[in-house]
Amino acid sequence: MNAWLTRKTERASQHDGDIRTPFQRDKARIMHAASFRRLQAKTQVVGVGISDFYRTRLTHSLEAAQIGTGIVAHLKATQPELSANLSLDEYLIEAICLGHDIGHPPFGHGGEVALHYMMSAHGGFEGNGQTFRILTSLESYSESDGMNLARRSLLGVLKYPNFIETLDKKRKYPVKTDKLNTVNTAHWVPPKGIFSCDKNTFDWVVSPLSSEDKLQLMSLADLEDGKQKTQFKSIDCSIMELADDIAYAVHDLEDAVVMSLIDQMRYHKEVTVSLRELNIPWLSENALRIEEQLFSGKTFPRKNAIGGLVNAFITAIKMHSLNAFKEPLLDTNAYLPSHFAIALNTFKQFVFRHVIRKPEIQILEYKGQQMIMAMFEVFANEPQRLLPENTARRWKEAKNSHMEMRIIADYVSGMTDEYASRIYANLFLPKSHRITDR
Repeated sequence: MNAWLTRKTERASQHDGDIRTPFQRDKARIMHAASFRRLQAKTQVVGVGISDFYRTRLTHSLEAAQIGTGIVAHLKATQPELSANLSLDEYLIEAICLGHDIGHPPFGHGGEVALHYMMSAHGGFEGNGQTFRILTSLESYSESDGMNLARRSLLGVLKYPNFIETLDKKRKYPVKTDKLNTVNTAHWVPPKGIFSCDKNTFDWVVSPLSSEDKLQLMSLADLEDGKQKTQFKSIDCSIMELADDIAYAVHDLEDAVVMSLIDQMRYHKEVTVSLRELNIPWLSENALRIEEQLFSGKTFPRKNAIGGLVNAFITAIKMHSLNAFKEPLLDTNAYLPSHFAIALNTFKQFVFRHVIRKPEIQILEYKGQQMIMAMFEVFANEPQRLLPENTARRWKEAKNSHMEMRIIADYVSGMTDEYASRIYANLFLPKSHRITDR
């Protein structure tokens, strides 16, 4: 059997009449997982709340999955031989895209930084690492292997294939403070990687690789101030990353337009003018029309513009060889040609500057950070008194392996924005406790 199709725990027998492929099963397992459902209560942009229109982490993941299958269809049509050799699979990419944000903590990037601060002496915290942990350990589909996904699916979610503690070796953090409201979280942004406690599962995922390929996959590039980053990922992961970036840049832009978080004049100066100067087929010549449709105040023209943008990016994607690995799944990556990559980054940075970095949004993100750090602190101080019964039991069992803080991080990171706010209120605000809020 193909090693990339195997699971860490193989079933003795399949359900009668089940003729699904391994990746169809993986997609189903992710879609039926509690951690996936919780994404419906985690908004893409902290503080905008939940309404009938704008996107949550769940709808973002669904849109990324749709874009991912579109990319696979495009690559099969334009590079059929290479696609066949790599066994590109729409269900596989759908599963990876659906699962890529499952480890996303409450309150967005701010929640991630807050948890990394609290976990800095215990292996750190990072959303992609938590995704890997949920898929391989925490979800209860199997006794001890999480969703027990196929090896290739897990390779596909390994966006950053090295350990946070390794990535942090050269980095110097500030001295920690006892006053949580004085923590400068800009100094505590986590490196992107997985947790050392999940090393056995990581080793299983990459076990079909040669030792040279494994070392290359885990190799690091130096950044400023002692920071480091991983450099490589699988073909499936590269497709997921492009789908995620397109969904973030284009669909979050649509939300921002509808909610009047950005104005047309600023968009024209920072996006339309830049796109026209790039001289990209279709995109540059239609930049002004796209702007007019986006800000028309009407649904159909806006949707037409969004669809055109998504299609332009999908149909520009190609595959190339890195000439760095023996394993074809690692040596081939999907990519956007440079002009299209610059254009996509123009959209991403525009959304980041004028939506994510808005003071109103940042104030709410800061508030969320403070809530997470305060809750983590009291749970760590009195875990058996304050943690839910099942979590307290896991905490007690983890003491023997010095993993008790990771159990608290698992609990807090799994909260939705609203649930975290409610638990915080129960802990710290008078007259707000309800016995059902656990």
